[in-house]
Amino acid sequence: MATRKEVAELAGVSEATVSRVLNGVGPIRKQTREKVLSAARELGYTPNSLARNLALKRSGNLGVIMPYLPKARLFSAYYFSEILNGIGSKAQQEGYDLLMIFRNAEEPTDYEELFRMHKVDGLVILGAKDELGEREALRALKQNQRPFCVVNQHFDGEDFPEVDADHVEGSYAAAGHLLAEGYRRIAFLNGPVSYSNSVDRRAGYERALADYGMIPELQLQYEGNFSRKSGLAAARDIAARLQEMDAVFAANDRMAIGLIQGLEAIGTTAAEFPAIVGYDDSDAAEMVTPALTSVRVPFFEIGETAAGQVLSNRAGVQELAGRILLPTKLVVRASSLGSARQEHCCSLSRRLE
Repeated sequence: MATRKEVAELAGVSEATVSRVLNGVGPIRKQTREKVLSAARELGYTPNSLARNLALKRSGNLGVIMPYLPKARLFSAYYFSEILNGIGSKAQQEGYDLLMIFRNAEEPTDYEELFRMHKVDGLVILGAKDELGEREALRALKQNQRPFCVVNQHFDGEDFPEVDADHVEGSYAAAGHLLAEGYRRIAFLNGPVSYSNSVDRRAGYERALADYGMIPELQLQYEGNFSRKSGLAAARDIAARLQEMDAVFAANDRMAIGLIQGLEAIGTTAAEFPAIVGYDDSDAAEMVTPALTSVRVPFFEIGETAAGQVLSNRAGVQELAGRILLPTKLVVRASSLGSARQEHCCSLSRRLE
């Protein structure tokens, strides 16, 4: 293997100059830079990444904070897999590796320690909740000018760098679609209010009802935890009130699919089956029967944008702040359309007979 000394001798410069050129440090004349790079190519010299990172006083890692959920298949979840793909794509473009860090909700949150130990050069934070410990940990990052970005969570009153989708508009489109189809008693299956996107989805749902001169009915409000199991669990409560509703808007596809499966398992008749709209537009939305109307969220772009926000500031000074919202899109399928849904209901009726 070629050495840095050999590159320096071939280029006619010092080893220190070779180091500065390959590490991108300091002002270098264009002619000198070209001589060094040409010599490195000719000799097949590959700089040691660890040494390069030490010289630059960086780890070469982009940290990704993930929630620790025992027995949960996080990487198979559409939400996490797509966001991580976006983060990884941007990190690769910028020459960074990903360091996955799982956060236990029962332990104190100290993101600053990751920087003090030089484990990461920046952080993308997923699964954050609006809790006191979380706010304090993020404030410490902000105060110490650490590069970080929060994904899919908003903290009122703070100026943390955040990237998310416009869930208010997405939810407004979903509920507005059901209203335009003629449905008036629309139940809402939301996620935990500790997540800002749950609050945003509720705001969009309520705004759509208000546009039709309607007030949300508390007895038609349900809460899950974004899992399919919570949709299955909600099915029994919703089945008991099917006479009071004609549609259900679920805050993600997993809960919507769990609800569909739960209602079918209970033995809901074709005439009772409500129109259903989900959220996320996951791959499963097209596979379920009836195909699920859903709000498409650009998760890949969210991850890519968040990573870009962090890596754009390699000097470690977090100048970027505020909330970036990416647009959503309603994708209409059979589950919310009267004629298409009726065709499914006839099929369902035959299966139940």
